[in-house]
This record gives sequence, C-alpha cells and structure tokens, in this order.
Amino acid sequence: MNPGPAVPTLPEEIPASALPAEALSVRQPWAWAIIFGGKTIENRTAGAIRAGKMREGQIALHAARGMTEREYRWGAWKLAQIGVTCPLPADLPRGAIIGAVTVTGIITESDSPWFGGPRGLELAEPRTCRPIPAKGALGYFAWAPGGNAAAPAPWMRRYGAASLFETLPLGFETPPEKPFPKG
Repeated sequence: MNPGPAVPTLPEEIPASALPAEALSVRQPWAWAIIFGGKTIENRTAGAIRAGKMREGQIALHAARGMTEREYRWGAWKLAQIGVTCPLPADLPRGAIIGAVTVTGIITESDSPWFGGPRGLELAEPRTCRPIPAKGALGYFAWAPGGNAAAPAPWMRRYGAASLFETLPLGFETPPEKPFPKG
C-alpha cells in the first residue's frame, strides 16, 4: 500500500546535452509537479499509451504550451489536497523542455493520490534543466530545441498581482470543477 507522496526534494540538474532524445509533453501544472512536486504517476488512457508508443525508459519532459485558467485552478487545488503548493501560473514554463524523468512501468491501479487512471506511467528520478524552448507533440516524440517558450496569458498575470497577500497560497472555498470529462 502506497503511503502517499514523499516530501519533494529539489531534483538534480541535468545538462541539456544529457537530456534524452525522446520527450513526453505534459500540461501544466502537472509537468512542474513531476519535476518539483513529487508527482510519481502520469495518467493516460490505454489508447494514448499504445498510440504514443509509451514504454519504460528515460524521457525528456516537455511542458505543453496550453494551460487554461480552469486547468490551473483545478490542478492547484488538487496539488494542495496532496500537500504540494503550486507556483503561480505565470511562473510555470510552457512550450519548453523542463527536465527528464525515468518511466519505470505502466500501471492499471495504485493507491497513490497521483493515480487517476485508467492507466499510469510510473515515474522516478526527476531531473531539472533550464527551460529549453521546443515544440511539443502527442505521445513520445523526438524533440529539438527551437522557437520560443509561451508567454504568460493575461489571466496568468492576475495571480499574485496584489502585493498585500502575494505570499498566501491559492485558496478555495469549494473544489473547482474538473477541466476534463470523467474518465
């Protein structure tokens, strides 16, 4: 039985030259949580795992360009439930490789709070790097540096704009609505 997430420690930094050639794109704030927040499972469908040719081994982690306010609010709430404080949305890099992780297995069940099913990639050994702008794709993909990282959207700049309470964590009276259908 999994006791839940361990207290995250600062991941080892990996030089860009040592990053794996294949990457997986993950939306924020989940990409950040994999590298910095102790997230040890990336949830996917069986079809996505098959179509994306996902398997065990080391991969670079790409933070996808897209992130809606609804996704951010739900993700920040979910992270808080697990005991992880999410950075402000403008501080989350998007459209860039942000590190590497080792996929140690593909699971169909787990007691971990990170598991939402129906399948999950078990993750270990997160390593960080300075964000490297790169285009993402579905499934595992060969990545190459290029382009520009995504600039914060106007809604992202509103978070943390008030100086009086900027050090307080994001709070919720009620859980935000999930940004995706139940699966």
